[in-house]
Amino acid sequence: MGYRFTPVVARTETIIRPVEARAFDCVKFIFIRSGSAVLFSEFGERLARANDVVVLAPNTMCGSHPEGAITTTTIYADLDYLIDQAFWQHSAVLADRHHAREFIATQFPDPAQIIRFGAERMCAVLPWLDQLVELSMEGATSDHFFRMQANLAAVLNALSPFFRSGGPEPNHIAGWGRPSLPRARRFRPVRCEASTIRKLLEEDPSLRWSLNQLAAEVHLSPSQAHRVFLDAYGKTPLAYQALLRIQKMADLLRGSDLSVQDIANTVGWRDRSHAARMFRRLVGASPRRYRQLLSSRGR
Repeated sequence: MGYRFTPVVARTETIIRPVEARAFDCVKFIFIRSGSAVLFSEFGERLARANDVVVLAPNTMCGSHPEGAITTTTIYADLDYLIDQAFWQHSAVLADRHHAREFIATQFPDPAQIIRFGAERMCAVLPWLDQLVELSMEGATSDHFFRMQANLAAVLNALSPFFRSGGPEPNHIAGWGRPSLPRARRFRPVRCEASTIRKLLEEDPSLRWSLNQLAAEVHLSPSQAHRVFLDAYGKTPLAYQALLRIQKMADLLRGSDLSVQDIANTVGWRDRSHAARMFRRLVGASPRRYRQLLSSRGR
């Protein structure tokens, strides 16, 4: 897709041929308007039919084999954008945007799921979906932002009864977290080499990977691995690893009594000062201050 970056994009298409499994670095809401298809994803093989909604977490492989023809409207939504929405929706009880990320994970425990939405609800959301598609086709402009946001909110509100009930547990501190750095992505398929590198980094963020080692794992040169990963995720492999470590630091600062030095060592940084600088740069507070705020207001 060749359009400029925007946090939400919608497309309607009719598919008559099999689609190979691929992953996107965004959340996908696929509304099936007519027809049916067998989906191949992390839930195995399942039939999706008219009036169903398929929800795919970022970087989830999914392919399809239509039974004749299938018409869908797909919403591609940037995960950081959705995290911001969840954070402000529950700002009274969420500690920060890292906490909001955890909350979203509880709402969508499975990376791929099929919601039996029903004909009545599908009929109700079609005007909002069509307007999202129309605005997306006109291009990413600031004039469209609030109209896009309003239509997306209406669609998500219709989906909300199918999300897990209940809000997040109280944490009584808000406002110190920041989402990850902006990423100029275009919601296109992620190359398998980039996905493999991401999985290696996520398996154990504390491991001391070098770019050469990661490149060797996917049979690319270091420069190719750097470019492929940057194109897919908007940051270099080592910057992505740093983000994972910071998220883990935030978890440990909230949920353990370990010292900052021990936490830094646990996530893979030997230098406490370096870990503190990296944490402050992304979260907006030093590890010590972050913990003090949690302790002073109660967990």
